[in-house]
Amino acid sequence: MKRRFLSPVVVALAAMLWTGPASAQSCTGRFVNPISDVCWECIFPISIGPLTIGSAGGVVDTPNPSSPICFCGSPIPRIGLSLGVWEPARLMDVTRTPWCFPNLGGLTIDPGLPAARGRTGSSGGDGAKGSVWQAHYYMYPLLSWIGVLLDLGCLEGGGLDIAWVSELDPAWLDDELTFLLNPEAALFANLPAQAACAADCAAASVGLPQDGLFWCAGCQGGMYPLTGNVAAHVGGVQASLLAAQRLVYRLHRAGLAWGTSGSRALCGRYPMPVMKKSQYRWQMTQPVPATTPATGCNPTGRSTVLWESLRELPVSGESFGYLLWTKRNCCLL
Repeated sequence: MKRRFLSPVVVALAAMLWTGPASAQSCTGRFVNPISDVCWECIFPISIGPLTIGSAGGVVDTPNPSSPICFCGSPIPRIGLSLGVWEPARLMDVTRTPWCFPNLGGLTIDPGLPAARGRTGSSGGDGAKGSVWQAHYYMYPLLSWIGVLLDLGCLEGGGLDIAWVSELDPAWLDDELTFLLNPEAALFANLPAQAACAADCAAASVGLPQDGLFWCAGCQGGMYPLTGNVAAHVGGVQASLLAAQRLVYRLHRAGLAWGTSGSRALCGRYPMPVMKKSQYRWQMTQPVPATTPATGCNPTGRSTVLWESLRELPVSGESFGYLLWTKRNCCLL
């Protein structure tokens, strides 16, 4: 069966809107090598019901259905096996340069629409702190492309496609407008709510994040506001990862990202307006890929202190890319 790696939309945009070498100086990156740039151990453990196969260097798995037998279909149920696997399904850019796509080889796709330039710390010269990021979200069903587990029928198919770009979202860099869309943020703008994020940080650093503390991004900071404006900028890795995590939460709130883990997902994806943090793992792809379980199988909110060294490079490595691993529970019929 012939597979499509690039959608016609991506190919057309790249051909018509690539600004050429002049923009390459401000947009750096490279295409992700699916062999050498991916931490393939992060696919483990694979589970059938409560039984697991393999491990990813001690990385904790999410809970799986207690029974290996599952039933799907209506009105006549079909019997299958409860499968659980970690799937590399999404790719993300986080950059200060508008219309810069590091994971597409540093390509600049500029349709001529105005977009704010990001910043880090006081780089704007006006004494402002924090950082500002643009972000992009790709469909990236890597396992189906290379044929791994393809015959199981549980994984996502399709081709590489750009699903969301922050430059086209007027609320992405506007905290006030985003607050109107997500007014619950006011409930967590207080010291007790923010102090609870320390517990989420500790939990994510030794195992899985606490899904009940949905307003926390663990050691990266707070999920709110759901924008690319990061007030607590500690470093490029920490701040860009927080922006990426906020974007995924934002897509959940918009109904564009769904639940794929747990017993409820066995017969199909389901709406998840509040992101379940534990169903994701984060692996850096740009500028320096993190290809070991210790550095690449990071639950949402895990501290970056132990693996971020030498992964933010002057000029050539100030844009970041992340591969998003999604826990997939399904009924193998």
